Amino acid sequence: MNQQQTFFFYDLETSGLNPREDRPMQFAGIRTDLNLKQIGVPINMLVKLSEDTLPSPHAIMVTKITPQSTLTDGFTEAEFCKYVMDEIFTPGTIAVGYNSVRFDDEFMRHTFWRNFYDPYEWQWAEGRSKWDLLDIVRMTRALRPEGINWPFTEDGKATNRLELITKENNISHEHAHDALSDVEALISVTRLIKEKQPQLYDWLFKMRDKKAVQKLINLEKPTPFVYSSGRYSSEFEKTTVAYPIAPAKNGNVLVFDLRQNLDELLAQEEPKFFPTVKELKYNHCPAVAPLGVLGHGNGWNKIKLDQATVDKNLQALQAHPDFIERMRTENENRDDFPPAIDSESALYDGFLDNSDKTRCAAVRRATIDELADFHPDFHDSRLPELLLHYKARNFEKSLSESEHKKWEEYRIARIKSRQNSYIKAIQDIAAQSDADTYILEELQLWYQSLLPY
Repeated sequence: MNQQQTFFFYDLETSGLNPREDRPMQFAGIRTDLNLKQIGVPINMLVKLSEDTLPSPHAIMVTKITPQSTLTDGFTEAEFCKYVMDEIFTPGTIAVGYNSVRFDDEFMRHTFWRNFYDPYEWQWAEGRSKWDLLDIVRMTRALRPEGINWPFTEDGKATNRLELITKENNISHEHAHDALSDVEALISVTRLIKEKQPQLYDWLFKMRDKKAVQKLINLEKPTPFVYSSGRYSSEFEKTTVAYPIAPAKNGNVLVFDLRQNLDELLAQEEPKFFPTVKELKYNHCPAVAPLGVLGHGNGWNKIKLDQATVDKNLQALQAHPDFIERMRTENENRDDFPPAIDSESALYDGFLDNSDKTRCAAVRRATIDELADFHPDFHDSRLPELLLHYKARNFEKSLSESEHKKWEEYRIARIKSRQNSYIKAIQDIAAQSDADTYILEELQLWYQSLLPY
């Protein structure tokens, strides 16, 4: 690899939890070398919330970022995408977050899609890659907890919330749910794991490469392995011994939790297999390790499992090839995403061909004057509507009269689809004695400003 590898730890604060519908409002990050030494200055920027979006009031009460503040101090989405591609996700960058694979990365992917950038290249092309520390924290807690203080909830359940880990280990984290503060805290927790459990850290760093994961977990030479995932119970530190059983969609693999006995499950009147069988995604940086890791440091007892139980449950599983085939079929027929309601939510409806990629690059390069009379002959049916929305949000003056009318129809329909839940959320928050009245007033004013009259 020619590029020098660096980490870029990043975090988003968003207008809600749905990457299809909601939008990034704050982006922050810090670059470090692979020894976690900071390089350069921290990045902290707001992204303008466009006038077709009602944010989740509950999310805004947590982040304290009002829509109005993003308009005053933020970048447009087009400006934001250009900046992070040119300056942040440079060749050799490893994008690192905390639950980023399932959350932040999805928001970035949809934001790039809306703004005519490739949704994927920022994490794989030219030596780039990604890493998610959440499952690394889970496996460290489960197998090698020594040297780190681990938090629990008030009712005694294990929790891996970042702000509680930092508190237990006297790490400065003054403003939880501020993106930059969360990034600083994450780097400190990463240093802690690297210092206290360097062998496990180095192993899991290698496992961010899907080829390394495939070498350990495959159907050609299936073998039990240790697996930490949010799908497993906190009673067992989110960790089990799993076994690959069948191919899954997109080249992934289905795995069975060998904590469970299939004969006993099938004997139940209404057997429930969730999360006994789950899809392991090779490119999601899973926290996996060979079974031998349990032979050190009393690992079997730590996850409340033993070799005899694993062997017995594996034998029961292998006696039911019909069950394995059923799981494979169900996975193949499962629809991972609800139907797209517009071009922006249709990211996963297909890849663009090379000619459309060239046209997308032309869109990104076009000035406001060029966009006014720019009508590429797209092959993909999603792109014309996407272009209209791109122009409206980033270069409104480039819209023709008919385009402005189409945009207004779309914008108002989108506001109306969320207004009832938005108003109810504001009312529910206002009924609380400690509600932040300033933010509530700003949210009410934002809603009023989006109405056509």
